[in-house]
Amino acid sequence: MSLRANALAALQIRDPAEKCAATSALLIDVAEVNPVEVFPEPDHLPCRPDRPTLVSVLKVQKRSAHTVEGRAALLHALAHIELNAIDLALDIVWRFADLPKQFYIDWAIVAQEEAIHFSLLADHLSGLGYHYGDFPAHTGLWDMAERTKGDLLARLALVPRTLEARGLDASPPVRDKLLSAGDKRGAEILSIILRDEIGHVATGNRWYRWLCTQRGLDPIAAYKALTVQYCAPKLRGPFNLEARRAAGFDEAELACLCQPL
Repeated sequence: MSLRANALAALQIRDPAEKCAATSALLIDVAEVNPVEVFPEPDHLPCRPDRPTLVSVLKVQKRSAHTVEGRAALLHALAHIELNAIDLALDIVWRFADLPKQFYIDWAIVAQEEAIHFSLLADHLSGLGYHYGDFPAHTGLWDMAERTKGDLLARLALVPRTLEARGLDASPPVRDKLLSAGDKRGAEILSIILRDEIGHVATGNRWYRWLCTQRGLDPIAAYKALTVQYCAPKLRGPFNLEARRAAGFDEAELACLCQPL
């Protein structure tokens, strides 16, 4: 099977541990990357486990990180984000055809790193006496994937460059919260995630700009239009400008980001 076919197969696995294993094997013994393959879309993507219960983001209860249950709920929310991030990277590999082979390899690497993140969080959660699925979770990341599945430019603009880039801003405060609660291991995992997510957002930036060049579009003007067209969430500071620069946002983009809403 090709890399893209294997990505689609992994996306259809319900069990998170099995999905992580299949994702980790994506670039092992792959005979070819076939950019021209077109796959019929299966029903009910992505395939999810029976738990956790999925609810509106507004109904996800917030708990204090200074209790074991509160830390577990926080780690569970992060694990859910990482599981969605695996699905998003797998989806971009199989769904969009006729791109350079390096595009598919880059996103397969992203998927593999997201699988590592999920496994680290799930293991740490288990050490606290909880498991993935024990708390409700929301569907925000995949909702945007559904909205943008017909346009790769929109997917790149609004998932890695918007929703996932938000993690660059959120990770340091969450890491500090875990440290203040005495959870050194949790803080270490957040540092690993932040390091890798800078690279993932950089991948999104690189391919977004490449596609803008292919379509003869100005990246900043195109981004503004896409945020309106697809009802992207309004981004509010504070922003981690150092991490965003490292992830490839230029000064003009950061200036737009920091303008008052």
